[in-house]
Amino acid sequence: MPHQTEPSANNALGRALQRMLPGCEVRTEQTRVIDGHPGLQPDILVTAVGRSPVSIEAEYDPAASVESEAKSRLGLETAARPIEAAIALRYPASVGDAADLDAALDAARLSYAVVTQEGRESSRFPESGWLDGSVEDLADLIRLVSVPQGAVDQAATELEAGIERATAILEEAVKLRPGIGIGIANLLGMTNVRQTWRMAGAIIANALIFHERLAGMHPGVKPLQLLRSQGHSDLQQETVEAWSKILNINYWPIFGVARDIVSQLESLDAARVLRTLRGAATQIRASGVDNTHDLTGRVFQRLIADRKYLATFYTLPASAALLARLAVAKLEDVDWSDSEAIGKLRVADFACGTGALLSAVYEQIAARHERTGGDAATLHNVMMEEVLYGCDVMPSAIHITGSTLSGIEPAVGFENSRLYTLAYGRQDDGSVAIGSLELLQSPEALTLFNTSDPARRTGSAGEETAAQIAAEVPHESFDLVIMNPPFTKNTNKEGAYAGTFAGAFAAFNTSKADQQDMSKRMSALRKHTCYHGHAGMGSAFAALANLKLKPGGILALVLPMSAASGYSWQRFRQMLATGYSEQLVLSIAAHGDDMSFSADTGMADCLIIARKNSEDSKDHVPSRFISLLRRPQSFAQASVIARDISNLVDLRQIEDGPYGGTPIMIGNQLVGECIEVSGKENGDSWGTVRLLDYSLAQTAFALGQSNLWLPGNENPVLLGMSLLSDLGDLGYHHLDITGQPPTGPPQGPFSKTAYSPTATYPCLWNHNARNETRMLCTPDSQLEVRRGMEAKAALVWSTAGRSHLNLEFTFGSQPLAVSFTEQDAMGGRVWPNVNFHDKRVDYAFAIWGNSTLGLLSYWWHATRQQSSKANITIRSAESLPVLDFRAFSNEQFTTAEAIFEEFRDKELKPAYLADADPNRALLDRYVICDLLGFEQTVYEGVRRLAAKWCAEPSVHSGKQRPRDAYLVI
Repeated sequence: MPHQTEPSANNALGRALQRMLPGCEVRTEQTRVIDGHPGLQPDILVTAVGRSPVSIEAEYDPAASVESEAKSRLGLETAARPIEAAIALRYPASVGDAADLDAALDAARLSYAVVTQEGRESSRFPESGWLDGSVEDLADLIRLVSVPQGAVDQAATELEAGIERATAILEEAVKLRPGIGIGIANLLGMTNVRQTWRMAGAIIANALIFHERLAGMHPGVKPLQLLRSQGHSDLQQETVEAWSKILNINYWPIFGVARDIVSQLESLDAARVLRTLRGAATQIRASGVDNTHDLTGRVFQRLIADRKYLATFYTLPASAALLARLAVAKLEDVDWSDSEAIGKLRVADFACGTGALLSAVYEQIAARHERTGGDAATLHNVMMEEVLYGCDVMPSAIHITGSTLSGIEPAVGFENSRLYTLAYGRQDDGSVAIGSLELLQSPEALTLFNTSDPARRTGSAGEETAAQIAAEVPHESFDLVIMNPPFTKNTNKEGAYAGTFAGAFAAFNTSKADQQDMSKRMSALRKHTCYHGHAGMGSAFAALANLKLKPGGILALVLPMSAASGYSWQRFRQMLATGYSEQLVLSIAAHGDDMSFSADTGMADCLIIARKNSEDSKDHVPSRFISLLRRPQSFAQASVIARDISNLVDLRQIEDGPYGGTPIMIGNQLVGECIEVSGKENGDSWGTVRLLDYSLAQTAFALGQSNLWLPGNENPVLLGMSLLSDLGDLGYHHLDITGQPPTGPPQGPFSKTAYSPTATYPCLWNHNARNETRMLCTPDSQLEVRRGMEAKAALVWSTAGRSHLNLEFTFGSQPLAVSFTEQDAMGGRVWPNVNFHDKRVDYAFAIWGNSTLGLLSYWWHATRQQSSKANITIRSAESLPVLDFRAFSNEQFTTAEAIFEEFRDKELKPAYLADADPNRALLDRYVICDLLGFEQTVYEGVRRLAAKWCAEPSVHSGKQRPRDAYLVI
């Protein structure tokens, strides 16, 4: 076999890359390509208009100097711009020994790493080790690293600063001439407030940036710097005329509303706004960072006024790329080289916001077409007119979505788009509408509200004047539905939702009557779906996605972490278990801001991807749960994670025992774990989310199966378990005790007042840190019977007892999962009663619930949506796994009471220090050895388990451990 030289291999690789990157120029083994270094010869140099050049240095294994060679290219200037990313690549021996280089490269697994430079700092991806992939994977990586993320972030900051300056001008103008403000607000479908002027500024800025892109592409479109007339009125007029000419070409989603906003202003104000924003647009255009990189979408999300009600959180770009890649990878039987086949796909986002997810899907489809040698530009017309559907209730959101999608190929026009602003709130005929969820009512078509206002135009022609348009959105017609839907729910009455009747429908200043009628409308449309009011609007959009997906179609959602274990989400999980397969659930084990795939949520969320079953669906495939250590930090990282997840084989099962999951590696760095779980049709909660160590999941799962299987033990030992509802009854919800609606009769028979030692009806109602460090707690309130409700009060009080379960357990500050009151007391908002059929269980439940195994069981079953706070509802508590106390002997009950008496006054540390708490360790010893009769080795295994549990970010939330906090055995 002949030995191929490195230049020969480089030339062959260059040819392969050129086929897969048709929009780029790939040069191999050439000199005179680096400014100031005419003799320097990069192995491969990839350049493209508007992109940073990427240099590739390649050697055969062991490639001792390849990384230093790649680093030496950073900062070198090409004709376009400096090299900010270089790839060090190692050819395997199979390439060097091949007779056919092209065939060898097609089959080879290449090793490579990326070095990048931002300012004076350089970084490496992966941090250690090497990526492993095909030539196609390498081409994908080149496309991604040619976008300088730092420049995008800087441009977003500059743009937002320019918008804020323009907002001040607009605000001043509106104060002097209020009619202008009303006119602009009407254009945007918003109210006459400061946020509206910010949005108006963003739309004008977006149009100016896009104007700069179009200059030179079409005859008669002048660059911004040529719009420099001396008179202020001329500047406004020139801009309006220039944008009217652009509208005659196309681009209504971008320029229609922007032109009309500028036209609304007085000439002096218009000139000031345009000059302010033109400066920002010119700077951004000069930096080479524009709409292609989702710039305006990112800024737009920072400016949304009604996000507090709509709860539409911006999907971070890398997160959107991760979800889109995993979803598109599941689209089967698509010939990506065939533009006609691609044109038959149907993709929808019924809560599209700024279009981040639709844009990510578009980019994935275009990239797959290019890697087969196709021209992505030829897809643009059909992608905009037929493939992509986007809906939102905010006209300005549809503006940004249209801008972002149009900007992917700005030189290619299209006739009509499938981007719709849907009716929301009270309509002219007196009815109410609830946005995209109106699509639940029709299997074929829905009349969507559309006016002649430019803000609400949906087609690029832009001149329709009808009050309504008919949009075909038939059921079971979409290949992919991808969404990050609103999370709001009507039951939230706190914070921004205080004073609202129905928080899910409180946007755009809807009245209480509007909110009430919109809630009724939702109730009418919810039938036979997975929607639940306590789950919120996310479950309604999941129901809509299910309705619109064709059999075999792909569901891809960003949902709150409560979807994994909340009782109100049970029908959603049941829908997936019975109607979907190939399920992927991604979550993040981190705490704080890093636990979310979206921006600004303050809570954990998850990505869910699944295939809707069809008649020829394969046998059940176990669900795969992936827990990442942190959210993806870049497009390149998202790409590698998605690829590795899609290619995982021979996975660990949750039934395998406490050996952990299958690791997901980037180079030598662990980025997460994956585990397979067999689904259950009853919609059981998913405990396998937001986990650092999957051995805990395996132990917790085994515990629910009546097996104590501790890490380090080869086999489990039998430990009888039961569900809490099999042993006793959960008490009343606090609203059924003291609830008082704003109008109408009271819901509960009691009113709550301050505690008295002589209270007839004592209750343990709220968390009180000083009162809850020991298992024995003192009631903190008392109840008084409301007049005329004496009989109902007696019925409710009959459920009072001594055992209370913590519904809102903050592990970082609270020690107790179960509390005990010496006298019967009513459980309140966070401490409902648990009334056991055998009262001796009170003592056993208290010591079990606060032992390490009890804490693990609680944590496994609860919703881990907040940083270190686990929530459980009365209904979900019914299925909480606990010891089967029915099997206890009289001697065990006596032992349990004795243990409780010893511990009733012992101080326990917060749960996140359970491993370092001497009293918790002693409690574990008594429960494991004295109560259950296990040997010392089992107790020691439980203590090691405590250390693993306390290391979970969802338990400690980054809280600093005391210096003397060491494992106690």
